[in-house]
Amino acid sequence: MNAVKRVDRVFQSAKTIPIDDSSKLILMSDVHRGDGSWADDFLRNENLYFGALTHYYQNNFTYIELGDGDELWKFKKMADIVSVHKETFLLLQKFYQEGRLHFIYGNHDMEKCQEKFVQKCLNRFYDVQTKESVPLFETIEIHEGLILQYKDYAKKILLIHGHQGSSLDYTFWGLRRFLVRHVWRRLEILGFNDPTSTAKNYRKKDSIEKSLTEWVTRENQVLITGHTHRPMLPRVGKPPYFNSGSCVHPHSITGLEISEGKITLVKWSTKTRADGTLYIGRDILAGPRELKEYLTT
Repeated sequence: MNAVKRVDRVFQSAKTIPIDDSSKLILMSDVHRGDGSWADDFLRNENLYFGALTHYYQNNFTYIELGDGDELWKFKKMADIVSVHKETFLLLQKFYQEGRLHFIYGNHDMEKCQEKFVQKCLNRFYDVQTKESVPLFETIEIHEGLILQYKDYAKKILLIHGHQGSSLDYTFWGLRRFLVRHVWRRLEILGFNDPTSTAKNYRKKDSIEKSLTEWVTRENQVLITGHTHRPMLPRVGKPPYFNSGSCVHPHSITGLEISEGKITLVKWSTKTRADGTLYIGRDILAGPRELKEYLTT
């Protein structure tokens, strides 16, 4: 099965979420929450992520995570990830309790496609402070894809992680997990980079994005992904392939906001005031642009 067919299979079965001009969504991907060790790429940006999500929670946004939220290639135990990043998960729980949380799984957290894994690792967690199992995301459903249906427009907006664009990442994810966990993780200490990593291989990024754009063009739909870690908001008239970027960029995280019928690519980073104090600030990288302009061309 090629990339176009893989994406189309998700499109045919994905759950639909209706949206309109009053909807407020923040789409982020590739958070890669880890176990707090030296190999936890999320650790250095956790304060940025927490600050950004606090803003979105207080302003009534719905949070949609486009896969690879948790790093389950390098780390075996989801319980360790939840324990180390407990405050982050409790903030996500607030979104969930108000019906404002949706998770999509990617290649690095493919285990979330298994109902038993979700029940064991995400429905509840063990609180080491109270020494008891407490609720987290009690009845959550993890998706391979979601569809945003905007107003009365015929075109749809498909949300996936994006690993569907690569046979290596989609079909052979188990082998890649083994290599990352037992080979490349150790070699990283010596300064070697995993040559198969999409995030670190520009040729592979180009190949995957080309495959995903082919689906967009052929099916005449809108597609939003993560996976390549390369944020993207196309100009109107170009194939409507969007990418939310990642939360493990050096010194910043990126995401796509949908609000008041517009889509905006944003970056959150640490900034310095005139008096020398630090704060977490938001910058617009591209947009805002009217969603309807992508849905009517």
